[in-house]
Amino acid sequence: MSQKQNRTLQSLRVLTGIVLITWLVLPLVPLAIWSFAKGWYFPDILPKRWTLNAWDYTFSDTAGVLDSLWITIWISLAATGLSVLIGVPAGRALGMYKFKGKELVELMILAPVIVPGIAVVLGIHSIFIFLGLNNTVTGVVLVHLIPTLPYMTLVMSGIFANYDPAYEDQARSLGASPLKTFWYITLPAIMPGIIVGGLFAFLVSWSQYILTLLIGGGRIITLPLLLFNFATSGRNDITGAIGMIYILPGIIILLLTAKHLSGRSGAVGGFGQI
Repeated sequence: MSQKQNRTLQSLRVLTGIVLITWLVLPLVPLAIWSFAKGWYFPDILPKRWTLNAWDYTFSDTAGVLDSLWITIWISLAATGLSVLIGVPAGRALGMYKFKGKELVELMILAPVIVPGIAVVLGIHSIFIFLGLNNTVTGVVLVHLIPTLPYMTLVMSGIFANYDPAYEDQARSLGASPLKTFWYITLPAIMPGIIVGGLFAFLVSWSQYILTLLIGGGRIITLPLLLFNFATSGRNDITGAIGMIYILPGIIILLLTAKHLSGRSGAVGGFGQI
């Protein structure tokens, strides 16, 4: 490739990046403006009066935003952790082995993504009532596995489909225990997949509204529920402030794990990179 073509390709990449960033950030601008506005009426391009009242209320004890934030973080982390614990071995089985009924298992894993969540959770609701899990944080965490587990399993299945188990055999032949083999050989190889799958699982759990509302029974108030309540009450200023807090974890996680979204995994034959 010539130097001129190289420069053209780089320019196209920069332009694509700018367009994508603009596309993602632009809808958030009105949200940010509303959080500092005291009334914003058409046809004003910008509010005539600015205030911190919405932010003062958001961080006050009466708003309940901080309590909802911590419980949302806890539920999302717990759902992500369980998704990793179940999704890694499930992904290994689907990615590395052929067995009878594999297609059916894959279809069952995809079913929660294909079937509307509300249809699934209505069936689970009565079971959770019988088990005493309704209106509890534990019940909400477990129901969040319905949308998060398929993402984790499918990501790990793709990672293990390109995984070379010969490295594990070599480690065991040198006397490594199964635990040491997993810790020093398998885990570094599949870590990018765990990070990417965990990222999707966390964000999917973080944004759940219907599942949390039905199983939580309105007693487990997560940030999406609180955001929807203020949005429907017409408080655009408080909605803007809570909305900015709501999207912040996703942006932070995306920035921290961006390299893993395009990076190569040791599972595809790059153990020298570990």
